[in-house]
Amino acid sequence: MSDIYFSDTKSKAVFSTEGPKPQFLIDAPQFKALVVGLEAGGQIPVHPGEAAMYHFLEGEGLMTVDDEAFAIKPGVTVVVPSGAKRGMNAKTRVIFLGSKGEK
Repeated sequence: MSDIYFSDTKSKAVFSTEGPKPQFLIDAPQFKALVVGLEAGGQIPVHPGEAAMYHFLEGEGLMTVDDEAFAIKPGVTVVVPSGAKRGMNAKTRVIFLGSKGEK
């Protein structure tokens, strides 16, 4: 049952100076769930995409969705509609869970 229960999700985050290295918890055609580590000062460039959910486990930074900016910190969840542009800047080391459904 290790593919459905994760007792220490944060430990799965991978950090790289080259940028985010998403680690998939599930990577099925209809649904994806992943954990991402982002180094302090790192970023995810603004880009459009399908509907997605981001839940922050650790760290602080800023997430933009279209023309709005949101402070990110542990416990914050951001739900982004399909087609909206999103990006992220990490003030400290950040770990988040992400999920998205079908395109």
